[in-house]
Order: sequence, then C-alpha cells, then structure tokens
Amino acid sequence: MSLPQARVRVAAGVAALLLAACSILPSSGVKLDAPYVSTPYEVVDEMLRMARVGPGDVLYDLGCGDGRIVVGAAQRYGTRGVGIDIDPRRVAEATAAARSAGVADRVRFLQQDLFATDFSEATVVTLYLFPELNARLKPKLFALKPGTRIVSHDFGIDDWPPERVERVTVNGASHQLLLWTVPPRR
Repeated sequence: MSLPQARVRVAAGVAALLLAACSILPSSGVKLDAPYVSTPYEVVDEMLRMARVGPGDVLYDLGCGDGRIVVGAAQRYGTRGVGIDIDPRRVAEATAAARSAGVADRVRFLQQDLFATDFSEATVVTLYLFPELNARLKPKLFALKPGTRIVSHDFGIDDWPPERVERVTVNGASHQLLLWTVPPRR
C-alpha cells in the first residue's frame, strides 16, 4: 500500500471513529451502550442465511438501528420480527423503513433497554454489540428455547464457543459472523 493510500485509510478510520463517538450521546439525550454503526447489506444477507431464517421464525434484533435486519428477513423470508433499540431516532427510522418496504404488518420496533426486554419468543436473535454487552446478555440468550439460533456480527458471547464462524468482505473490510444454537436443557 502506498503512503497516500495509507493516509486515506487512516483518515477514513479516524472519521468513522469520530462519527461513532458522536452517536454515543444522540440529540435525543438517551445514553447509548454502544455507538450506532450500520451493518452492510451483504453482511445482513449472510447473517440471515447462517441463521436459516424462514416464515415460521420470529427474529429479534437487539440494538436494531435502522431495522435493516428485521426488514430484510421479513421481505426475503416472510419472517416475523421485532427490533429493539434504546434510541428513539433509530426506532422511528426502522418503523419508516418497514412501512416503505411493505412489511409493517410483519415487524415492529420498540424503544426499550434490551436488558429489560422479554425476547423469549425469539427463534432467531441477531446482535451487533460490544463483547461486554454480549457477555451481559449471555444468561438471557442461554435461557431461550433450545434450537434458537443466534448470530453476532464481529463479536463473541463471553466464553460460549460459536458452532460456526464465517467471514464476509465488503469494500475491503472483513466482517466476522458467529453462529450459536441454544442447546437442549440438561
């Protein structure tokens, strides 16, 4: 990589970090646990494939942002879905996206703290949260119905080893996707 290319990459990285830092305290005044960073559509597609979503599934996206995972699952697979986000701006964006995509009858978006949310009806859970948040969620995830599939973008869930890991490259950036299935109760 040439020096000018390296400078462009560094500048782009710094800009992305600044943008992410600014989103931690949104204008709504809600303190976020993580910055909003959208998942590229190619990554969304692979997450849904990995989870083997279908029309009988109920997908919960924890920290749903603009709703693209929930909306995409409803559009392509007929899945019912619920997106949870603490930021009211993201919930409004996601709700508008569902209406625009014609799937508002299959999905809903809730402004809630994901740690206080009951997502026990989920058959699929998607996440793009920091590792420490995933670790805090582990007991709730592990308590889901056996067979529930969980897909995380980039980050693991504490010491729970994934059963499958895939990589997707989008515009030169590598994205790690991790899949777990809730095991049978002992």
